[in-house]
Amino acid sequence: MKGRIWLWNHDATRMFDDKGGRHFWFAKKLKERGYEPVIFCANINHFNGTLRPLDGAYEIANSDEIPFVFIKTTQYEGNGLGRIKNWISFWHGCRKNAKKLALELGKPDVIVGSSVHPLTVVAAIQVARKLKVPCIGEIRDLWPEAIFTAQGVNENGLVGRVLKMGEHWMYKKAKALIFTKEGDHDYLIEQGWTTEQGGNIDLKKCHYINNGIDFKDFQRQIKENTFEDEDLSNDKFKAVYCGTLRKVNNVENIVEAANLLKDREDIEILIFGDGMLREELEKKVEELGLHNIKFKGHVNKQYVPYVLSRSSVNLLNYAQGLYNWTRGNSSNKLFEYLASGKPVISSVRMGYDIIERGKCGYSLDECTPKALADMICKIKDLPEAEYEELSKNALETSKQFDFEVLTDKLEAVISEVRVGENKSLY
Repeated sequence: MKGRIWLWNHDATRMFDDKGGRHFWFAKKLKERGYEPVIFCANINHFNGTLRPLDGAYEIANSDEIPFVFIKTTQYEGNGLGRIKNWISFWHGCRKNAKKLALELGKPDVIVGSSVHPLTVVAAIQVARKLKVPCIGEIRDLWPEAIFTAQGVNENGLVGRVLKMGEHWMYKKAKALIFTKEGDHDYLIEQGWTTEQGGNIDLKKCHYINNGIDFKDFQRQIKENTFEDEDLSNDKFKAVYCGTLRKVNNVENIVEAANLLKDREDIEILIFGDGMLREELEKKVEELGLHNIKFKGHVNKQYVPYVLSRSSVNLLNYAQGLYNWTRGNSSNKLFEYLASGKPVISSVRMGYDIIERGKCGYSLDECTPKALADMICKIKDLPEAEYEELSKNALETSKQFDFEVLTDKLEAVISEVRVGENKSLY
C-alpha cells in the first residue's frame, strides 16, 4: 500500500451515484496504483437538492469500491445564508470527526482539501496539523476573487479584506497548492505574495492540474449509452450546447444567434440542460418565432458523451463580464466537448487558451450573437479537410487531460509533500 489519501470535496456527493467526476476519477486511478483513497463529501447533493439521511454525524459507503464519507450538514435552498451555514457545518463535521475516522479508516498520509468553497481547505489544513500529516490545498476557483467579480463585493471593504486575509492564510499554510487553471499562479504574483517579491508563498509549492476526462470511459459511453432522438440523427449542421441554463452561461446569447440564423435551414441549434432560466429562454424563442433552436431539457450524464458526439460543433458559452477569464479554463464541459471529437466555439476569449493552442476550434473576440452566428456559419462552410482537422485536434487535445495523465501529476505532488520536496509542475 503506497499510502492513504483523503480527498475532501464538499460537492463530491453526486460522484457517488455518477461514478465519475474529478475526485472519483483521481480516487479510481490512485487505487489502481496501490493507494487507499477516501472521498469526503456533504450528505446533500448541491446540484439537485437530494438529501442522504444519516443516523449519526457521518456515514461510510462504497461506490465501485471507492469509500465515501458522507458528513452530516445542515439543509438549505438556494445560494444565500443557508448555503453558507451548510459550508460551516461541513467544516465543523470534518474537524470534529477526523480523529475518529482516522481510527476507523486508518490515519491518512496526505489530505487533499478542494476549494469548492474555501472552508474545506481550511478544515483540511487544521485536521492535517492535528494528525501531523501534510495537506495539499486544491484551488478550484480563486476565492474571493470570484465573489468580487460576480457579486460586486468590494475588495477593499471590511468583508473583502477579511476574505483576502483568510485566503492568504490558506495559501501560506498548505504544504502544497494545486490550481486547476494554468494562469492562477499569476494571481499570487499580482497580490505580491510570492517569496521572490518578499512575501511568504513559494511558487515552487504551486502546481497546475486542470480538470479533464476519463478518455477511455468517455469513448465507451459514446458507443454503449445511445438513444433515439430525431434532432441528433438528422442531416442538419448541429450546434450543441450542453449544460446549465443560468446567468453565467449566457444562453440568451445563443438564442439571439439563432434568431440571426433563422434563414439558414441547414443549421440547427440544440440546447441540452436545465436551469432557472429555461422557461424565460423558451418564452423568448416562442416570441421570436424560431424553429431552428430547440430546448431538449435535462439529459442524464451517462448520455452526454453520445449527445456531444452527434453534434457538428459544440458551444462553450459564457458571459464575458461575470468571471475573470484571463487565467484560463477548468470547465468539465470543455473536456467533454473535446473528447467528443468535434470542434468547439468559445463565446469568450480566455487566457492560456486550450482551444486555440490545440487548434481545435475558435474563441470569439466579441461575446455577441453576431460573432457567434458568424462563427457557426464559418465552421459549417469549411472545406471538409479543414473541418476534419479541427475534429482530430479536439480529440488529441482531450488526451492531454485524460485522468491517467492528470493522476501522474497528482501522484508527483503527493510524493513531494511526503518527502518534503517542492518541485513545481509549472
